[in-house]
Amino acid sequence: MQLLLGQTIRFAADPFKVPVTDSATHERRGAVALNGGKIADIGSVDDLRMKYPQAEVTDYGDALISPGFVDAHAHYPQTAIIASWGKRLIDWLNSYTFPEESRFGDPAHAAGVAETYFDLVTASGTTTTVSYCTIHPESVDAYFTAAAKRGLRVLGGKTCMDRNAPDTLQDTPQSAYDDSKALLNRWHGQDRLSYVITPRFAPTSTPEQLEALGTLWAENPDVLMQTHISEQHEEIAWVADLFPDAKDYLDVYERFGLVGPGALLGHAIHLTDRERDRIREVDASLIHCPTSNMFIGSGLFDMHGLMEQRHRIGLATDTGGGSSFSMLRTMAAAYEVAQLRGHPLHPAQLWWLATKGSARALRLDDKIGTLEPGTEADITVIDLASTHAIAQRAVRAEDIWQTIFPTIMMGDDRAIKAVWTNGALLRS
Repeated sequence: MQLLLGQTIRFAADPFKVPVTDSATHERRGAVALNGGKIADIGSVDDLRMKYPQAEVTDYGDALISPGFVDAHAHYPQTAIIASWGKRLIDWLNSYTFPEESRFGDPAHAAGVAETYFDLVTASGTTTTVSYCTIHPESVDAYFTAAAKRGLRVLGGKTCMDRNAPDTLQDTPQSAYDDSKALLNRWHGQDRLSYVITPRFAPTSTPEQLEALGTLWAENPDVLMQTHISEQHEEIAWVADLFPDAKDYLDVYERFGLVGPGALLGHAIHLTDRERDRIREVDASLIHCPTSNMFIGSGLFDMHGLMEQRHRIGLATDTGGGSSFSMLRTMAAAYEVAQLRGHPLHPAQLWWLATKGSARALRLDDKIGTLEPGTEADITVIDLASTHAIAQRAVRAEDIWQTIFPTIMMGDDRAIKAVWTNGALLRS
């Protein structure tokens, strides 16, 4: 038994659905008990020390004990090209992404990037990622192998493309199905790993490939499916040219069996009213990628409007189109986007999105993204005074959310005091 002492926040409800003051409980001197890779208990220091007198104690003082951050959409093969200058989506893919991804048939290269990627994200307090790999099975093997070494719960899959990409990055409808099925059978449910069926997006898959992947998903309905939708206007026009019989972008996926519960739809900035209604009706998840949307010039996600419509929404870095590996920076960007749309997000809403909200989007909120007893012990400990600038602002705070907000807006990896994965200390 291990006791972690510090400040704790426990969400009792979705802060988008109830007043934020009613959504969470703050314990100024709180404790979390870990046992067997799970959260065994949560409460006050006095109560849990009395309850577990033999437990090993780690006292983090005024630091915040939080669920580990959940990054619901990323491209680990783009680690080395993050913060590349001056492109919009289609030019970004052709100039930076495709040349880099072409290297991932080399197992040694893939393994090296995967190791670097997980070093960077865990240094930023992230304990779960959902990544697009490349068309190469070696890229998937490298991703899951590196995650398993660290005891992480991660999700990912082979990216499938059979047109509008370099020859070195194209598969076929049959090989996309066969490779994805073999990788799914090899990795899904092993350790804490989950396979995700992954067509990159409609422009890079023929109807035959989308149909093959829809068939694979129908055969394996317990896995998730991830793709991109409505990121930029040029992309939407391209999809309309490629699929002239489709009602809209979403209809392309739907006609091939790629819309439903368990679908993770990245970006979703420029959705039509019909698409919004249909996505809500089938309970698919929308993944907000604010640093990427601003960096590549895509647009402003309608968090307020979509939450008002009761959509299931997660938060993500979208590295390397996103410009940071940090979910703190991603929360800050989400706040800025919401400000530009006239509906600023409360710190409780931001923190919920980066933890339980993203876990809910992945349909894993019974396992991660929370400090509830019985869930998996993935924990990030946050120093709420990690720099002089943050500390001098936080000292004026009147409640816990005012204390947390400067770290959201100005924090970086210096704020990450410790990371626990599956009940074991990974970083300190």
